Parts: sequence; structure tokens; C-alpha cells
Amino acid sequence: MILNNYQAIKRIGVLKGRPLSRDLVFELHQTITKDTLEENAFGHYLRMEGDGIGVYDDRDNKLLHKPPLATEIPQRLNAMCDFANEHQPGVFLHPVIKAIILHFWLAYDHPFIDGNGRTARALFYWSMLSQGFWLFEFISISRIIRGAPARYGRSFLYTETDDNDLTYFILAQLKIVKRAIDELQIYLELKTQEIRQTERLLRATVSLNHRQLALMGHALRHPGTRYTIKSHRRSHDVTYQTARTDLLALERKALLVRSKVGRSFSFAAPPDLDERLQALG
Repeated sequence: MILNNYQAIKRIGVLKGRPLSRDLVFELHQTITKDTLEENAFGHYLRMEGDGIGVYDDRDNKLLHKPPLATEIPQRLNAMCDFANEHQPGVFLHPVIKAIILHFWLAYDHPFIDGNGRTARALFYWSMLSQGFWLFEFISISRIIRGAPARYGRSFLYTETDDNDLTYFILAQLKIVKRAIDELQIYLELKTQEIRQTERLLRATVSLNHRQLALMGHALRHPGTRYTIKSHRRSHDVTYQTARTDLLALERKALLVRSKVGRSFSFAAPPDLDERLQALG
């Protein structure tokens, strides 16, 4: 199963906060490539000497980057981890710059037979989330990179052909990050407008009582929330029967989906709640 971007970042987030180590790099690689690669005899899919691993141009199969020798990989992974964990008093390196350097480092070393690009981006996300940049859980740099692979590749080439001056790659990645944040902002504004429009529709809907309208408004703003008779009763200070009637009525209108948890029932809004509410209006 290939994870979508949000699923992948959620799994990476579980690993945040731990010091970077070779084992953690392996975990990131396995998390991001789960069920997509065939494991070799060494486990963790590390490349071996003479395997011909390199970065090639898709158009003419020209070698663009030959990574360091496979025998150097353990030492280089250790050095990368030391850099990630290092905190020198009086020396400040912005967390975004540090995350971008880690991204470049792993992609440049190409330690795995496959999945290096995905793991490099996973390492970037891990670094950002570990340093408290929670917004990156909702930002996709991968999609932008896939949309302009030549530009991404050139930033590597410029760096490598200019005595490994990382300026090229850092500037390119900062542009990608800015674009990803801008696109998230546009998406949030659109979703906010949609929710406001649906809430206006809700207020004009006479088929729901004020308690049901409040629950629907909460469900729109907080997707994935589960509701129970007990929670609905507590929120509106009503009897058990009234709370039960409210929720079951919303289920009959297909605005809530019921499931059983233990001996009790819980209710959650469907992913297309806004569309269903508009159809109801």
C-alpha cells in the first residue's frame, strides 16, 4: 500500500522528538516505503558495492549523480546523525535550513537501493516536526517536487558542480516550502468559505433543531469527531431520550454514521457532510 502524503506524514510524526540515529533513519525508510520494496539480504535495503546505484536522467539515461561508495555509507550516516543531534552553544542554525540540509545529505548519499528521495523528504518532515513546526504535518513539498523534477534535479547538480555549495539547493527548497505554505493558505481560505456557506445554509434549515444545528456546525469545523448520546446529552443538558432522538434523527437523514464501540454506539459525520447538508437544504 502506497501511503498518501497526509498518511505518510502522520506516521513520520510518531517518530518525532527522538535523536536521529541509523536505526531511526531505517525506520523512516521502512515507514515511507512499506509494502513497496523487496527487502534485500542485509535488511533495511542498504545498497552494496558494485550495484550501479546512481541518479540518472529519465530522458537519455545519463548519469547525473554518482553517490559515495557503499562502503562509506555507515560512516556517512553516523556523521549525518551527529549533525542532526548537534547543538553548539552560541551557534544558531535555523531549523528550516537544518531540515533542508538533512534532506540534501541523505539524497546525496543515496544509502538505499530504492526510496532515497522519499526517505530524504521524510527526514525533512521528521526534522521540522521534531522542532515544533507542527504546520508541516499539513504541507506537501513532495507534490511540488514531483511537479517540477527537472528543477529539483538541477538544484542538486548546481550544488555538486560548485564544490558542494548548498546555497542552490537551500534556495530551491525554500521556494518550494513557501509555495507549499501559500497553497495551504489558499486551501484553508476556500474551506473556510465553504464552511461559512454551509453554516449559513444550516441556519436557514428548519428541519433541524438548535442542538442538531450546533452538532452539525461542530462536525464541519472538526472533521473526524465522534459523538455519543452521553456527550450530546452533556453538551446540551438534556435527557438521555432527547439526546438519543437527536442523534438517531441525524442518522436517518444520512448526516451521521453510527458504529458500535463496545456496548455503546458512537456517531461520526461522513466525509461529504457539506454536500449532504446542501442537498438537504
